[in-house]
Amino acid sequence: MELRHLRYFIAVAGALSFTRAAEKVHVTQSTLSHQIRQLEAELGQALFDRIGKRVVLTEAGDAFLAYAQRALQEIDQGMAELKSAARSMTGVLRIGTTHTFNLALLPDCVAVFLQRNPTVKVIVEELPADAIARGLEAGQLDFGIAYKPDAPGGLRFEPLFNEELVLVVAAGHALARRKRIRMIELHQQDLVLLPATFSTRRLLDDCFASAQCEPRVIAEMNTVAAMLSMVRKLPVGTIVAAHALPALAELRIVHLESPTPVRTPGVLFQEGVVPGRAARAFIGLLRREALAAGEPVPLRKAGPAPSGPARPAPRR
Repeated sequence: MELRHLRYFIAVAGALSFTRAAEKVHVTQSTLSHQIRQLEAELGQALFDRIGKRVVLTEAGDAFLAYAQRALQEIDQGMAELKSAARSMTGVLRIGTTHTFNLALLPDCVAVFLQRNPTVKVIVEELPADAIARGLEAGQLDFGIAYKPDAPGGLRFEPLFNEELVLVVAAGHALARRKRIRMIELHQQDLVLLPATFSTRRLLDDCFASAQCEPRVIAEMNTVAAMLSMVRKLPVGTIVAAHALPALAELRIVHLESPTPVRTPGVLFQEGVVPGRAARAFIGLLRREALAAGEPVPLRKAGPAPSGPARPAPRR
């Protein structure tokens, strides 16, 4: 079955005349009749009854017409989209993002996007997750980039990748030479974490509870930069997403297990609202760039272990 078969069928169904339909699609009547017979042969059913010079749809033809019209409409819309994609995009793209994704992933995507689409203005607002949700619901943002919300409400969430959260300590910390650590081993360890208003903190609290672990949270800070500054100055640890870490040689990553805390970053849309052309293009770029972000790379290999007995890492 080819597209012309559907176009010819719809033309005849609309005109109920092979003569008028042939004029409409600019082919001879014999060619049109031949094409309709090919379509009927492929479907195994007659689509028209020829009664003298009159043409009427059969029951099968009437049932097939709605599907053929929808199929052609989708094809025509797709072709129009491809043609419009060849033209330069203009306008304003408004993106809401949480702090974590505004460190590297989003700026990298914005740079590539603007190189390809210099006539689009991109506005990025770094906001708390609840403010992103309000901005989407009010129509003030085209889309948001954040972790999966606890209660999406009127928002639609499209996951990009899964990432684990890791323990970060300074090079001189007692746990710096460990590659992995069970969550229970953080019991009574000094940590600086995000406040409980953050979904990441609530996830960590659930992991601590499941491991029957009670760390000493000596400070709460609402930015990754502030927590890492504490880690560099005091013998404390913090737990953050690996891709949010800057390449600082004095920090070490220790992977967590039993359980391993995992977050799902993604794109947030207002339910029922179709993103515009610029937003769709940017999200497509974001999906491709996010593939690499799903495999966090340690900051650097840990240096040689200090002298003295080393505590063996637990087996996985």
